[in-house]
Amino acid sequence: MRRVHFFEFHDQPWFPSSLRDYVTDALQFGFNLLKSYAPIAPLLQSALDSAGNGPNAGRSVIDMCSGGGGPWFDLSRRLQIGTRGGRALPADGAEPRHHASGSAGLQVWLTDKYPNLKAFQSARAASENRIAFYPESVDATKVPRELKGLRTMFTSFHHFSPDDARAILQDAVDAGESIAIFEVPRRAWSTISLTFAFVFMLFIGTPWVRPFRWSRLLWTYLVPILPLVLLFDGVVSCLRTYRPRELREMVEKLSANEYQWEMGEQPSGKVPITFLIGYPGASSREFVR
Repeated sequence: MRRVHFFEFHDQPWFPSSLRDYVTDALQFGFNLLKSYAPIAPLLQSALDSAGNGPNAGRSVIDMCSGGGGPWFDLSRRLQIGTRGGRALPADGAEPRHHASGSAGLQVWLTDKYPNLKAFQSARAASENRIAFYPESVDATKVPRELKGLRTMFTSFHHFSPDDARAILQDAVDAGESIAIFEVPRRAWSTISLTFAFVFMLFIGTPWVRPFRWSRLLWTYLVPILPLVLLFDGVVSCLRTYRPRELREMVEKLSANEYQWEMGEQPSGKVPITFLIGYPGASSREFVR
């Protein structure tokens, strides 16, 4: 199946910001409910452990295209302990009986081109300030240099054309920052079929999406714009995703001779998670997996 770079409604500048927030809130609800990214905690911990030698190395994350907050409420808890003890929690969330306590905790910064500030504020409050946010618009191809730390992207890299996607990677390299990209959508009929089930789950679960809004029910059940946008954008997301081979070709065109790159698919129940991780410090460009 060839990659199709079609548009998604909630990406468009003209799409109403209130509806965009409802879309990202719904996606956030679904990912939190399923803990979709729990299986990549060990990969993320490895990326943190390899994130350079600065004073904040391994302790700060700059999450790009955060939408409604991404998977960080769950992952920050797992990696908070993982950073202290040198390993991430397993996917089932069981905490180790003992862990060291000498290292500072992990700080996560949420950013987005169209920041959902209410969702970001809720994430900050629920995480007891382990999660913070940058209130201004952030272009993932030109991240402000004051935002230092491991850059992450979850279910968002596919939004970008090959040229823009490569610019995101090059910007991280130019800033000397590590980057970790993870994608649940895949260009496969099996994943596209699961998208229908995922959107149906969101349709049923809309009354439990927080913050509660009567207008959310209106745009879901009486005028079903939200489920239609979620379904359309979900299918398009699958068609736009990059496969590991395409990620490798993208990395090969970067000016990054002293970066090491890892890419592949992490097993995760029915749908493996595609990942790309890059970090400085290798003597020459290397590819793993």
